[in-house]
Amino acid sequence: MATMKEIAVLAGVSRGTVDRVLNHRGSVNPDTAARILKIAEKLNYQPNKAGLMLAAQKKNLKLGVILFQDTNPFFQEVLKGVYAKAEELSGYNCQVLVRQVSFDENCQKNAIWELEHEGIHGLVISPFNAPSIAAEINRLCDNSIPVITTNTDIASKRLSYVGSNYFLSGQTAAGLLGRMTFGDVIVGIIIGSSHVLCHTDRIAGFRKTIGKYFPYITIIEDIVENYDDDEESYRKVRTLLTNHPEINALYFMAGGVYGGCRAVLSLNLSEKIKIFTFDNVATTAELIRQGIVTATICQQPFLQGFRPLELLSRYLLEGIMPEEEFLYVDTDIRIRENI
Repeated sequence: MATMKEIAVLAGVSRGTVDRVLNHRGSVNPDTAARILKIAEKLNYQPNKAGLMLAAQKKNLKLGVILFQDTNPFFQEVLKGVYAKAEELSGYNCQVLVRQVSFDENCQKNAIWELEHEGIHGLVISPFNAPSIAAEINRLCDNSIPVITTNTDIASKRLSYVGSNYFLSGQTAAGLLGRMTFGDVIVGIIIGSSHVLCHTDRIAGFRKTIGKYFPYITIIEDIVENYDDDEESYRKVRTLLTNHPEINALYFMAGGVYGGCRAVLSLNLSEKIKIFTFDNVATTAELIRQGIVTATICQQPFLQGFRPLELLSRYLLEGIMPEEEFLYVDTDIRIRENI
């Protein structure tokens, strides 16, 4: 395995210069830095793990995580990934501080300020899609507190995004619905929040594909916003179906599936309505087994909790940038036969 000393000899510089380049410790001539990085890559340089652990223990890192509240069981699975990586990082004297907030702009800003006050060195966040949240992320980044977004993204200075390609997910849902329904189809849409980019982009992908390939499908314009809450979903979906008895398909963009399906059952419409959802949480899986939900699109929630912390810790401890700006997780489709 290559050492800094070997890289220094080959680059014709001091070991200290190599250290500054590989660990981002100071200013080095750009041409020199490029030469050092090229040699390190060619030699497959890896930092000394014992030294890394010692350096990490001295840094006493604190990483913040802000997720939406787990009224949507999906985020319980994301949390499992967060806690698994947090346990691993504890060996490097790294503390992970978790906050869960509602779909509320001020609640999320308060969580950011609280974690900043506690001295975090980096942040993983599922951002509420608002200019003030983007401004907070930009401010953190400008103050050398890097940010990685997970599950949903926002236009900002964040390092990278980990999660599904939500526009493509919306297109996938449209393709599923189009191929698993027959005749004239009237579909109602239920989202978690219009202020979450992954929800609104799923609608955009869905609409585009329906318009292009499935002209016999009509989308009801009254979009239900349930904030991933089952009780609110029950009330609003029941109202939607009462006001629009012509609906024969439902598309749930996020949480509140169980409550929405309860509304369908309460109106004795389960035989009439095809239901398409996201995520393989326990309640949705059972609804698929019962034949109430037709299909669900899964998006690796554990990885959405684990991977961002892995990327953030590597950046802060080793100076390694995420390999891509958009790190998309795989999606898979579950029906009763493979749930």
